[in-house]
Amino acid sequence: MSSKRSAGLLMYRIREGKPEVFLVHPGGPFWAKKDVGAWSIPKGEYAEDEDPLAGAKREFREEIGMDPGEGPFMPLNPVKQKGGKLVSAWAFKGDCDPSSIQSNTFSMEWPPRSGKVASFPEVDRAAWFPVDQAKEKILKGQIGLLEQLLEILCETCIKEMTICAGEQQ
Repeated sequence: MSSKRSAGLLMYRIREGKPEVFLVHPGGPFWAKKDVGAWSIPKGEYAEDEDPLAGAKREFREEIGMDPGEGPFMPLNPVKQKGGKLVSAWAFKGDCDPSSIQSNTFSMEWPPRSGKVASFPEVDRAAWFPVDQAKEKILKGQIGLLEQLLEILCETCIKEMTICAGEQQ
């Protein structure tokens, strides 16, 4: 793989006329005490020969232990994170209980230079956030995904002549 690429799913729901998004917090000691600007959509790298949407669905299942279903999945424009990783994402309407996630794990030497290997969940927690709060919690490089979702939701509201779920108070 020439440059790092990730694919993920941005799950949303509407509560009391306002959109909420489902974000995950990375597991492991580096992220343990970080909150603002640390959350992400469920995502991960995908193989060169793998369909990006298939990779996004696989990563969603691995990171939270839930099948995202059959969609529909709305493509979002890819965003580039601070480190240069290109993130392709799809938004879809769904729901789940964040306390029931079951993440896969990874192993690393911990503490550093101790020679001991410890196992950590890839995602240590998940939560639903109103979009304005999600913009504070999510990695800066992924804020554009939230903004695109709001645009899509507002366009849908206009077409259906409903109250716009993306309006901010």
